[in-house]
Amino acid sequence: MNTIPHALGSTGFNLALQYLNRDPEKNIPKIADMLMPFTYREDVKRQIASAKKVMQDPDNPYRGLILRAFKELSPKVRRRFFTNFVLNSAMVGADKASMLKAKYQCNIPWAILMDPTSACNLHCTGCWASEYDKTDSMDYALLDRIIREGKDLGIYFYIYSGGEPTLRKKDLVKLAKVHSDCIFLAFTNGTLVDDAFAKELADVGNFALAFSIEGFEEDTDFRRGKGTYQKVIQGMRNMKKYGAPFGFSTLYHSKNTEAVGDEKFLDFLIEQGCTFGWYFTYMPLGKDADTDLLATAEQREYMFHWVRKMRDTKPIFLLDFWNDGQYVDGCIAGGRSYLHINAAGDVEPCAFIHYSNVNIRNVSLLEALRSPLFKEYAAHQPFNSNHLRPCPLLDNP
Repeated sequence: MNTIPHALGSTGFNLALQYLNRDPEKNIPKIADMLMPFTYREDVKRQIASAKKVMQDPDNPYRGLILRAFKELSPKVRRRFFTNFVLNSAMVGADKASMLKAKYQCNIPWAILMDPTSACNLHCTGCWASEYDKTDSMDYALLDRIIREGKDLGIYFYIYSGGEPTLRKKDLVKLAKVHSDCIFLAFTNGTLVDDAFAKELADVGNFALAFSIEGFEEDTDFRRGKGTYQKVIQGMRNMKKYGAPFGFSTLYHSKNTEAVGDEKFLDFLIEQGCTFGWYFTYMPLGKDADTDLLATAEQREYMFHWVRKMRDTKPIFLLDFWNDGQYVDGCIAGGRSYLHINAAGDVEPCAFIHYSNVNIRNVSLLEALRSPLFKEYAAHQPFNSNHLRPCPLLDNP
């Protein structure tokens, strides 16, 4: 197995983790020094150096986030995150993917987003997935094959969307157990996260949830239906109870930008136990999409400044899928950093670009990445020299 734990030996790696757990404030910088020789990539070396610097600055909010994680997450979750996300995905996997990208002359993504099912127990207004057939699904064997082929390419991060992925919770937990060297994340409406499921996720250790929430009760229930908000909050409580990893996913639109871009709301989510948050802007896709819900240019600019302000002050990791284009040199789709496989098996450049020229049932993952559509994506990225307008659909039609 091409992983750093294997290279160090199980005994040495376990000792390193014990050393880390004993005093994270003092020992994370030392662990960072230990990891540096295991990568040749300058971007990864910069990330390791940044982690060391964070822990040496008592005023850095990310230092607060790391200490929160050691306090609130279970020991098994912390171990899996360090092993699978930091080492296997960000270091070993990234190195392997970089070499294979050069070899095969195609994009190799850092993460794969896939839909186990297109079915959902909610009917949210303007859902990006609403135009898909609600009877589509990928069975366990196909999901397992995708992950195995992905690991061969250096991909150790797998994200589920839908539909509602927790309708397939039994299969997803099994996959997390079988692929214990990977990290998994599911975007969920949160309504099916009961006590038993939360405990399972804490026990498996390598499976996080991102709860969809769009403000407090009135704003969340506006698109998602009455009673959804209370179920989301209960799901978060269940996860926090067992030290299972979770964060939030927020869609901002013309009616709720000020509500979700509010410090009190973010503080509330941190209090619930969220350690990360994703912000997406509304895309008018699918059946009955309402173009009036598109965020205005002023609202998008507001979120740009607000998210950066919160990053400088709050102990939580925040991502803004559109406004962070300048950090990643524009569009990350088309396999550059991620791709999407829908429940019918169609391999799409992005969750918001519903077009495909190959189906994963008929081709390998590598063949999909080397297909004409993905080759064209790679050839034309970025789609705009202004990385604050990264999207080929929304910003550069």
